[in-house]
Order: sequence, then structure tokens, then C-alpha cells
Amino acid sequence: DVQLQASGGGSVQVGGSLRLSCTASGFTWDRDTIGWFRQAPGKEQEGVACISRGNLVYTDSVKGRFILSSDNAKNTIFLQMNNLKPEDTAVYYCAVNYQSVLDDIALFYDYDSWGQGTLVTVSS
Repeated sequence: DVQLQASGGGSVQVGGSLRLSCTASGFTWDRDTIGWFRQAPGKEQEGVACISRGNLVYTDSVKGRFILSSDNAKNTIFLQMNNLKPEDTAVYYCAVNYQSVLDDIALFYDYDSWGQGTLVTVSS
């Protein structure tokens, strides 16, 4: 099984930035999809961004503000979150779907493996 270790959450004010990191063991870049989902209090899980066989996919609400990148040699992904808004407040989870390829963030769900969450709090 893939094991995921996420870090980088914290508290910022509106307009601030944070960078999340996730290191995965047992993950295969040309076979699996890896990315982030979040869950805010009282809300459903929401796919945020993922890398699927080289394709970068984002949910509409973070396009232009969040940047997903990777260091393939280190099996690590990064989520640079800029211009943060209060509605970005959530617990962020790194997750993997095995043997998948997708080009729509709506397809990034029902995760095969996920790490412990990291809390992001954006205050106004």
C-alpha cells in the first residue's frame, strides 16, 4: 500500500500563502493519480488538485491561486496556496488513486490511500 506523509498546514490571514508537501512511498507516477482533497467542517470532501500521469488538474475555485508541483525523484508533491480565502479553511489530505488516469477533478474521489490531514485556517 501507498503511505503518505503530509505537512505544511497552518494559520494565515486572507491573502496569505502556505505550501503543503506530501511524500508518498509505493506510488508510481505513470500508473497512479496523486493529489489533495480537503474537508471543511460540515461539508463534504472536495478534490482540490491532482497529478494524473503528468496532467495537472484543479478544481475551479483554486485555479489561478494554487499551484501543484512534484519532485518525482523524491516521490513528493507540493501544493503552493496563494491568495488564500476564508473558504479555503479545511483539513487538507494527500491521497492516491491506484491505476487511474483522469482529466477532471470530479473524478478524483474514492481514494485508495490517504495520509493524515493537515489543517489550513484562513482568517479575515
